[in-house]
Amino acid sequence: MERVAELSSRRSHRCGSATAFLFAPHKGKHMQPILSVRGVSKTYASGHHALQPIDLDINKGEIFALLGPNGAGKTTLISIICGIVTPSTGTITVMGHDAVRDFRAARRVIGLVPQELSVDMFETVLASVRYSRRLFGKAGHDAYIEEVLRDLSLWDKRNARIRELSGGMKRRVLIAKALSHEPDVLFLDEPTAGVDVALRRDMWKLVHKLRAKGTTIILTTHYIEEAEEMADRVGVIDKGRIILIEQKTELMKKLGKRQMLISLQEPMATIPADLAEWHLALEEDGTTLRYVFDAQAERTGIPSLLRKLAEMGIGFKDLETSKSSLEDIFVDLVERKEQAA
Repeated sequence: MERVAELSSRRSHRCGSATAFLFAPHKGKHMQPILSVRGVSKTYASGHHALQPIDLDINKGEIFALLGPNGAGKTTLISIICGIVTPSTGTITVMGHDAVRDFRAARRVIGLVPQELSVDMFETVLASVRYSRRLFGKAGHDAYIEEVLRDLSLWDKRNARIRELSGGMKRRVLIAKALSHEPDVLFLDEPTAGVDVALRRDMWKLVHKLRAKGTTIILTTHYIEEAEEMADRVGVIDKGRIILIEQKTELMKKLGKRQMLISLQEPMATIPADLAEWHLALEEDGTTLRYVFDAQAERTGIPSLLRKLAEMGIGFKDLETSKSSLEDIFVDLVERKEQAA
């Protein structure tokens, strides 16, 4: 069973898409992409267009997060890049190797952590990870395997059969197997879906450690906070199309809005007509006004709003400002795309 699962993953690594040349996030230099996808699309026999033509360049050492709702095409794109699904059109290159014509060379530099568990449940953790390493022609490297297992809190479980492990521990085994051959590019397809908080935090630490060593990481996730915590760049995909690709910090700077909460001294039944130009919202049973503004705009409207409140005799006891999260931005982008369609 283990051998079947592992051999099937040999067909599991090619390259993705979404054009955007960047600077390496931690070196500040322009570099050739380690992974390049051009015109990759997928149309099934039923006529369903799972992916529209996509172009994507990923640079060495960056962490790229692909966000999207269910059915957006995230896993399809990863599966095509990793050779599990055959693309209808397009080309994929990994470290200069064509993923179709030079499959073995391309596959050697890629590790994949899939959503589904595909391991021999009767094998021990250590034997399973060693087996994965040897499939790629790598000699035993006990010190490296021990390091990986310790990073994933699996070392104490190394002699346990996989069937004896919890769901979260089994997912850690998948990660260890994907890292067993020391890949240059690591794909994490919803790596922490349905797992506990401890594993999620361990994953974040491991990802940062791998990136420090030069590993390139492509992550798909439903957890916006993961992308916000780890990613250098963010891609948003919806209905088989990539809506945008942007540096995370730049995306939040360009699209992120701020809000100010005004705690009123006296509750308000309705918002007075004289305050209409600020498009305020009344919350907390009339005790709070919420004002959303663009922090990058030349005029935020805050001084004029506060003056107007004073003129109208509306007292407040507290002001609180906060910025949009990546989740707010993601929802806003998808809603805009749907409205434009």
